[in-house]
Amino acid sequence: MTGGLCLFAAGRLLAALPVAAFTLAWTHSVEKTRWLEQYRIEGARLVLEGAQVQGSGAGMEPAPGAQWRDGAWRWKPTLAPLAELRLAASSYTADYELCSARGCSALRALTGALAPGTPVSVAACEAPVRP
Repeated sequence: MTGGLCLFAAGRLLAALPVAAFTLAWTHSVEKTRWLEQYRIEGARLVLEGAQVQGSGAGMEPAPGAQWRDGAWRWKPTLAPLAELRLAASSYTADYELCSARGCSALRALTGALAPGTPVSVAACEAPVRP
């Protein structure tokens, strides 16, 4: 076992990934632009290292001090480390994508078939190491 990332729904463990850092990406439901957040796992917390969005509007304004670079607004959020992220699952929007050094996967591919609208919690945890 080693530190990693666990995905839960309805209090049930769906997946355990042996990663130290990950990027969560999604497409905004109204603006149809890509949003990314980079996290690292520190102990039992998720530390938000950076964020970027390919546009602005409809509740997705870049933070003060954001810089436009390589086609996106980029900034370092000042959010305290998180115990978990709760992700809303909607059948009306594209799926979240979770990327790490191991590659990228759609959240539904990692969690299996969930009823539409079932939220998924993402938290630091002990994850099994795969050979």
